[in-house]
Amino acid sequence: MSNTEEVFVGSIDQGTTSSRFLIFNKEGEPVAVHQEEFTQIYPNPGWHEHDPEEIVRSVENCIEGAIKIFEKDGHSKSSIKAIGITNQRETTVVWDVTTGQALHNAIVWTDTRTAAIARDLKAQPKSDQVLNICGEPISSYPSSTKLLWLLKNVEKVRQVYEAGNLAFGTIDTWLAYKLNGGSDKNVFVSDPTNASRTMFMDIRTLKYSDAMLDFLSYEFDLRKVHMPKIVKSADTKAYGELSSGPLKGFPIMGCLGDQSAALVGQKGFEAGSAKNTYGTGCFLLYNTGEKPVISTHGLLTTVAFDFGEKPVYALEGSIAVAGSGVKFLMNNLGFSHASHKITELAETVPDNGGLVFVTAFSGLFAPYWIDDAHGTMFGITHHTERGHIARATLEAVCFQTKAILDAMEKDSGHKLTELAVDGGMSNSGLCMQTQADLVGIPIVRPKMRETTALGAAIAAGFASGVWKNFEELKNVNTAGQTQFDSKIDVKARNKMFRKWEKAVQMCRGWLAEEAEEEGDEAAAKDIRQGIEKDKHENLEKVDSVMTSA
Repeated sequence: MSNTEEVFVGSIDQGTTSSRFLIFNKEGEPVAVHQEEFTQIYPNPGWHEHDPEEIVRSVENCIEGAIKIFEKDGHSKSSIKAIGITNQRETTVVWDVTTGQALHNAIVWTDTRTAAIARDLKAQPKSDQVLNICGEPISSYPSSTKLLWLLKNVEKVRQVYEAGNLAFGTIDTWLAYKLNGGSDKNVFVSDPTNASRTMFMDIRTLKYSDAMLDFLSYEFDLRKVHMPKIVKSADTKAYGELSSGPLKGFPIMGCLGDQSAALVGQKGFEAGSAKNTYGTGCFLLYNTGEKPVISTHGLLTTVAFDFGEKPVYALEGSIAVAGSGVKFLMNNLGFSHASHKITELAETVPDNGGLVFVTAFSGLFAPYWIDDAHGTMFGITHHTERGHIARATLEAVCFQTKAILDAMEKDSGHKLTELAVDGGMSNSGLCMQTQADLVGIPIVRPKMRETTALGAAIAAGFASGVWKNFEELKNVNTAGQTQFDSKIDVKARNKMFRKWEKAVQMCRGWLAEEAEEEGDEAAAKDIRQGIEKDKHENLEKVDSVMTSA
């Protein structure tokens, strides 16, 4: 490749609410993009599904749309050297290996229908060993519980399983499989950043864990399920090539789960670097280097990327509701038809007016892991306005981010010096200033915030030789960044956070009464015991915060 040759990398960005295809130049700038939303399916409260075939069609449409823009601007598609994939994680697809057809809607990562399965797993022998093996606590979040639910509740899935033909995959696996032509080519792979979200993979060896397969096979023998081969995040051959469309024959050479991709896109290559992505949910990743750190403070241990001889790991804190909280105000409460208007509405009031909104629509994720929490507002008075609700919705994400950051500092033993941010909600200056106020360190927002898609492009670019090392990327996407610094003192920060922690204590227990009404006294007892345990731990946490102040 000559130094003067114009080269590009394509990036499939398959998210929770939309798919996109972006084309980046060697400077990391997007030169063409096409986006398409797809259907969100909510069959029951707490359930969230996608049509797997519609996801594939949306990706194919985006590739076609972006290529039209790319060529219209005078570029040649032959200058695209490779394609990367980044995807929503945990979302689970099952299909028949003989036909390549999906057997059920995909169960989305936000779905909470598996809470009862998670409770059953917690009661199994050796459940206390799970976190140390796979890096994930038992909850409704990982893909494994979704697979178990499908086996238990969907007759078609169970029949194909009994015939020995059931394939399981997350969205990265499903896309690589379908974009390569399905059962004809049978490209059946996953990268470690996605495989680490299933509970099936040993976080140290990056191979499927016999101990986890034994533990999770308490009702079904999961060794009978076809699972994808785990390959490196950047690979010249493993991910195959597109079988149709305007880029037919073009190679797929990289794959990263969306939050790992955002860390790579933010160039968080060194241990101690961190990023927070404010998307549908909110995800904070802290690079811990080449050894996994198993959290003792409610965080996940995940793979950041696997490009070379050794994988790089991260601690992760996951928040279920971020941008989806803004959408809730827009779609369910009719606050506005544009997300930026929510920030404008929040700016009409000087503060939250004493209102705290725990946006636990799908339970609370890290560092609390309260599956039975429901969304609750506290502090409503006759003076509460729509602006206060809008402000409290933005603040909910910032409070949870602070809780995660505190946990990361305890697990890692290091205090973060700055936090890189991206995602839709990072466009809100008010939200980012609130975040800086609460965490007390600079918040750094890049001008070009397509960092998740850029991360997938970097993975494919490394494999294809567009970039050869991290040093070549050090100046990518550095111009025009914005820094937010804290404007409040420690006392004010801790007072705000103490009120949030009190609200978290009060938001759980909703499912206990439902369990009692359904006659499940054991489940109700477990929930109530968990409430008392968490209440005690949270009170200790608040006392610690106030003592340190």
